Amino acid sequence: MKADIQFSKTPLSKHISHVTGPREISDLLYSGVKVVFTKAWLAAALMATVSVAMAGEHAVEKSGRADPSLHLRQGSTQTEAQKVNEVIYKATGFGNTFMVVTEQGNVIIDTSLESMAPHHKKLLTTVSDGPIHSIIITHGHGDHIGGVELWREPKTQVIAQENMVEFLHYQHRLSAMFDQRNQAQFGFELNAKQAHPSTVDNFGANILPNTLFDKDYTFSLGEQQFQILHTPAETYDALTVWMPQHKAAFVGDLYYRSFPNMYTLRGTKPRWALDYVDSLNRVLALKPELLLPSHGEPIKGWDNISATLTQYRDAIQYVHDQTVIGMNQGKDVYSLMREIKLPKKLDVGEGYGWISWSVRGIYEGYVGWFDANPVSMYAESPESVYPDLVAMAGGGDKVIEKALPLLEQGKPVKALLLAEAALSSEPHNRSALELRLAALQQLRKESGNLNETGWLNFGIGQTQRKLEQ
Repeated sequence: MKADIQFSKTPLSKHISHVTGPREISDLLYSGVKVVFTKAWLAAALMATVSVAMAGEHAVEKSGRADPSLHLRQGSTQTEAQKVNEVIYKATGFGNTFMVVTEQGNVIIDTSLESMAPHHKKLLTTVSDGPIHSIIITHGHGDHIGGVELWREPKTQVIAQENMVEFLHYQHRLSAMFDQRNQAQFGFELNAKQAHPSTVDNFGANILPNTLFDKDYTFSLGEQQFQILHTPAETYDALTVWMPQHKAAFVGDLYYRSFPNMYTLRGTKPRWALDYVDSLNRVLALKPELLLPSHGEPIKGWDNISATLTQYRDAIQYVHDQTVIGMNQGKDVYSLMREIKLPKKLDVGEGYGWISWSVRGIYEGYVGWFDANPVSMYAESPESVYPDLVAMAGGGDKVIEKALPLLEQGKPVKALLLAEAALSSEPHNRSALELRLAALQQLRKESGNLNETGWLNFGIGQTQRKLEQ
């Protein structure tokens, strides 16, 4: 345990390649009830089940499709803080903010997005305007650290796991890229202070915490005890706050109502499946009666929590192990992305994380980008031969002529790939742009995943703008 700040750098891990391969969503567990999605329209209740959508508001367009940008306004209509028990209060948002009230000051756990923090502070300080003794950050993502400066007072202890220092530097290092990708994925500016530097500032982040720890950290305030445990999962700095007298575990993003986002399309360092498993086991060993995730509603009762976290852990373990088995059998990553599916008893839904993205994240997290094909060693992408193939096919219109029936056959991804090939040769081919738009719209209509929907919306907007030129 370290009571004073000690900066230590964690070596950078390899980045894994990005993947945007859609797959059909057949169903999703929603509060224990299976909801089936058809190709016609997405049920409006869907987004209440997925990670950041768990805050309780349905965010859908008039058409019924999910609109990821609406999730960034979750909780905006909340008029009073939610009382969880006699000392714990919650403000809902794209990232919840919790406050623990004591006679000697208050403890804030996570602070949501910068844009949401003022509303959360107003709700929670109406309950108690006592001094802020501590702010505990469950991990360094923007929807958890956005309000730290707003809540911080001169004597406030800001507590984080020591890996947060490198994680904040990492996010700062790639801030321009993340700004662009977050805007694309969510259709909204997560960070209003965008910068597009022409130089690299490797260690220029604003280091928010002033108290860092390694494995665990404990303190008491008033009659309340706080045990903070390192539980890496979505990030290496992730932690869990355990309040033993209430049997309450604040788990950050270690759990939410979807298969975890073990690879996020905006880009991330590898998120190790076995870290998730170990961290979930550590929380299960506490036997909590109250589970408080940073996205979604509290879960009450040991039996309910045990069943929920055990299923979640076993689903992650299954996907990891099946991927490793396939790797050792010499299977390629795309085959495994298609083949690996959760058995029914482990189906936790795919409203936020996707099994196929996680499979590729695990695969390439272990061995990197090289697929054992000699041609992959060279700086020529597969797409570089598209113009040659299109020319041999007789031009872009001929390719589109072959691709159009694929939409009617329910094969929009193959149609989209052919449209991309035609556009690589003829960027302004209107038929190819129209096919691209139709394929993206069909995929969006079928989508039951928040992140997939965001990127499909981004592609649709791109294509529409080109057609208007």
